[in-house]
Amino acid sequence: MTPRRGPVRPEQTRDRLFEAAVAEFAAKGFHGTTTRDIASAAGMSPAALYVHHRSKEEILYRISRRGHDDTLALVRAGRASSPDPVAQLRTVVRDFAVHHARGHTTARIVNYELAALDEPHRTEIQELRDAIDAEVQELVRSGVDAGVFSCRDPRVAAAALLSLGIDIARWYEDEGGWSPDELGDAYADIALRIVGAEPA
Repeated sequence: MTPRRGPVRPEQTRDRLFEAAVAEFAAKGFHGTTTRDIASAAGMSPAALYVHHRSKEEILYRISRRGHDDTLALVRAGRASSPDPVAQLRTVVRDFAVHHARGHTTARIVNYELAALDEPHRTEIQELRDAIDAEVQELVRSGVDAGVFSCRDPRVAAAALLSLGIDIARWYEDEGGWSPDELGDAYADIALRIVGAEPA
């Protein structure tokens, strides 16, 4: 006898739609993807999609919001991991790089489909990006103040550090030459050189 399946919970359905949207946006871009594409990839009817999301743009917003929330939490956790700015920077940059390599498909959508967001979603996501940038700027500035970093402008250094990690999503492939951990370690060393601190 085949066991009876329980009812599908709403969050399970939303997760299926979320994963389907990530795959479709990655393959076709936001503007090249239809709600029918997403519903079909999730094994649902187009009408079912609108039970959980008001629009294709709302799905993109939820993907972007989750991605930026996770990144901000990662950066804050790295800063809280040690009182030493050098150790903080190594942790933040390494974890940031690993995060973008492991989740490169989602990260590519999160970082390169921002223009497709409508207001007020675009402003909300920009505020999260500003918060991430501020955390990294403050980390660099704290290292300069402590005399362990020697960069001219913490704002420029922070922008360079974040750009390094974000760009991983553009080119990284699972079958490429480096694992996420190898990439994270290498990027941590590069980051210390950017801020004028030699790697240990």
